[in-house]
Amino acid sequence: MTEGTGATYRAARLKLDERVADALRDRLPLLADRTVTAITAEVPSYSGALTGQMRAKIANAVQIALGTFLQLIERPRTADPSTPLVPALEAAYALGSGEARSGRSMDALLAAYRVGARVSWREMAATTVEGGLAAATVAEFAELMFAYIDELSAASVAGHSDELASAGRARRRNLERLTQQLLAGEREEVLLRSAERADWPPPQTLTVVLLPRANLRSALALLDEHTLESPEDLPTAEPDAELAVLLVPDAHGDRRRQLARVLHGRRAVLGPARPWTRAAYAYQRAVRAHALGIDHPADGAPLDTEHHLAELLLGTDPETLADLRARALAPLAGLPPATADRLAETLRSWLLHHGRRDDVAADLFVHPQTVRYRMGKLRELYGDRLTDPASVLDLTLALAYPVSAPPPS
Repeated sequence: MTEGTGATYRAARLKLDERVADALRDRLPLLADRTVTAITAEVPSYSGALTGQMRAKIANAVQIALGTFLQLIERPRTADPSTPLVPALEAAYALGSGEARSGRSMDALLAAYRVGARVSWREMAATTVEGGLAAATVAEFAELMFAYIDELSAASVAGHSDELASAGRARRRNLERLTQQLLAGEREEVLLRSAERADWPPPQTLTVVLLPRANLRSALALLDEHTLESPEDLPTAEPDAELAVLLVPDAHGDRRRQLARVLHGRRAVLGPARPWTRAAYAYQRAVRAHALGIDHPADGAPLDTEHHLAELLLGTDPETLADLRARALAPLAGLPPATADRLAETLRSWLLHHGRRDDVAADLFVHPQTVRYRMGKLRELYGDRLTDPASVLDLTLALAYPVSAPPPS
């Protein structure tokens, strides 16, 4: 809090007749009450708020503030002019801080100060004029009084701003802690307590989004205001330091398409929508999709993990998949590599196209007779396994990825 001293220094030089000063002090209770009445009537934020004990408290604060001003202008020139001002400034600072905690804007408090200054000066001016104070002294008295109220209002502004900044920092820390707990899969009771502490309304679902940090701000501006983000220094298992993690509330159902439109062109990975307490599962799936290097759509749409479930499933245990692939393709092991690859690709296409020879030929860019020849060779190598459901399942999984492309790891 910055302490103003210019006005108080000049106030120490103002000669105020003792008789007038006594009259002003006598009128302070009435003046304070009229000030509060005017503030209640003219500032909507305070109408109905300043009643009972609160009204008495504010009236007392006004009386003390005006009494401090009279102390300032009565002190001798040799006294430290800031001494009586310090408690008044501290009280004004505390008032601003309290208003911020009450959810009232600084505009309301500044309006109250303006009304208070007007009413106070009107009452004090009448008293000083009745006391026969010289016109020049009355003018200087007015100047000093308004300067004093400016100092008080500045202290209140500082208190209000500091409280908002402090509350904002605390809420950001609480939101960051909640985000970390969600991604780590904390227990529901822990998440509920953290959500309450962060003043964050739990949604029905959360959808995890990964996207480059360079695209973070523009995306956040278009998303729900309760979207959570992981800051750069949040200790999560983020797959890439250049990626940000977002938890978007209630983007399930038809709203998923809207989310996809918002993320268009931002190189985002779109995880599944899950109950908000199970966001860790959605996070793990999005991270897995990123780690597998699945290609983003060419049209700029986000990589939607819902469209790549088979790849994600097969990628969860790459060693088991490699073992399955080696066992399923064992009948081809004794062939030259190029021949084995051609037969494996033919078998893959045959499985995917349910044995429709023309479709397989179109897929492989070969003649249908070539497909017939290769399948004859495969039947020699595999025998009854090509009609055995369990073997067909193993082959389908093993050949889910083209032979030319390594299985996910």
